[in-house]
Amino acid sequence: MEAFKVDPRKNSPEELAKGMKQAQLVFKLNHTMPYTPEYDALVQELFAGKIGKGSHVMPGLTCICADQVEIGKNVMVMNNCLMMSRGGITIEDDVLIAANVQLISNNHDLHDRAVLLCKPVRICRKAWIGAGATILPGVTVGENAVVGAGAVVTKDVAPNTIVGGNPAKFIKNVE
Repeated sequence: MEAFKVDPRKNSPEELAKGMKQAQLVFKLNHTMPYTPEYDALVQELFAGKIGKGSHVMPGLTCICADQVEIGKNVMVMNNCLMMSRGGITIEDDVLIAANVQLISNNHDLHDRAVLLCKPVRICRKAWIGAGATILPGVTVGENAVVGAGAVVTKDVAPNTIVGGNPAKFIKNVE
């Protein structure tokens, strides 16, 4: 998916209704007992069925445009994850996302701040995103990569590497 712009002031009534429905689903999800059939059904509905077998999304979720998120198999998304998903977020199989992580696929235009600048975020297979990390628009975290706790990732992360800091920098290779 390429970068694109969205002007929310021009949303159709259908788009506004869809956004309200998703906000209500997120609220209901966050107030439902996890690991129950009701909770699992809400997760499936929120992500439009685009969540793989064995994956779990813990409560405390904040998600905008959840239908633009794809979650693979055996993914764990821990508590208090923020997904700003207008630009699209793809989380591949066997990914671990720790608590308080922010996945942000959109930002605001500097000149017309109501306009969203959208670029997809991709978290590749077997990546691990540490607690409190922030992944910014357009970033791909490579296969088997590790993003350290509290890192702010502004550029792609190579496969089999560990990054950390603000902005995130290469620390070492995964052995």
